[in-house]
Amino acid sequence: MDRVAAIIERVKETQPLVHNITNQVVMNFTANGLYALGAAPVMAHDRREVAEMAQNADALVLNIGTLTEELVEAMLIAGQAANEKGIPVVLDPVGVGATTFRTESTKRILEQVDIAIIRGNAGEVSQLAGIDAKVRGVDSSGEIDLKAVAKTALENLKQSVLITGKEDIIAADHQYVLINNGTSLLTKVTGTGCLLSAVVAAFLAVESSTIDAATAAIAYYTIAAEQAAKQAKLPGQFQYRFLDALSYTTSQDVIERLNITSKGEFK
Repeated sequence: MDRVAAIIERVKETQPLVHNITNQVVMNFTANGLYALGAAPVMAHDRREVAEMAQNADALVLNIGTLTEELVEAMLIAGQAANEKGIPVVLDPVGVGATTFRTESTKRILEQVDIAIIRGNAGEVSQLAGIDAKVRGVDSSGEIDLKAVAKTALENLKQSVLITGKEDIIAADHQYVLINNGTSLLTKVTGTGCLLSAVVAAFLAVESSTIDAATAAIAYYTIAAEQAAKQAKLPGQFQYRFLDALSYTTSQDVIERLNITSKGEFK
C-alpha cells in the first residue's frame, strides 16, 4: 500500500508529459483527465512532428480507436522515437478484431514498437492473444476468465497487460494483481477506457515496475470513479464529477478503499 501511495504522489509532484496519439472521440476528455490528475497532455498526430514530440514527452499512448493508414504510420514513427528515448509506450487496441485493418495494424505496432503494457478489455486482449472471443464494435461480449486470459496473453504476446472490466487484472513478469473497485457508470461515458490508458502512461513515466505502476494507476482511477459516483446518478453528472474526483482524490483515499481481491504468481 505504501508503494501505491508513493507512486501516486510522484505523479502529482513530477507532472509527467504524456504524448497521446489517440482517437478523435476522446481527445478533449483525455486531455482534461490528465490535467485533473496532475499530469500534462499533448495531442500530436502528424507524422512530420510525432517523433520530435515523443522525444520531448515522458510517456506515449497509441490508441487505435479512429484508425487511418496515416495514423498507423505516425504511431510507428512515434513509437520508435519513444523507444529510442527509453520512455514507456502504452497500446490501447480499441476494437481490435472487429476489422482486418484494425487487427493487422495492431500487429504491425506490436512487431515494430516495444510496448510497456497493453490496456484493453477482455475481448480485445483475447483477440490479440489468440483466445476465442466475440468483438462487436469496441465492446467485448461473453464471460471470460480474466486470470486465464491474462496468463495466455503473457505467454502468447510476451507483453504485460491490463485488462479492465467489472474486475481489473494487471499481469506482468509472471505476476498478477486482481482489483475490484470502480462503478458501472464508467461504462456509460465514452472515453473512460481511453483516458485510463493515458493515466497508466503517466504512472509508468514515474515508476519502472510495470505491475506496480499499473496497480497504482488502476487503483487511483477506479477509486476516483467511486468518489464521483457518490455525487452522480446519471452519465452526464458522472462525467464532470469524475474529472473533479481525479483532481481531489488523495493517496490516502486509495489506501483506505483499495480492494485487491487476489495477487500472486502464475504457475
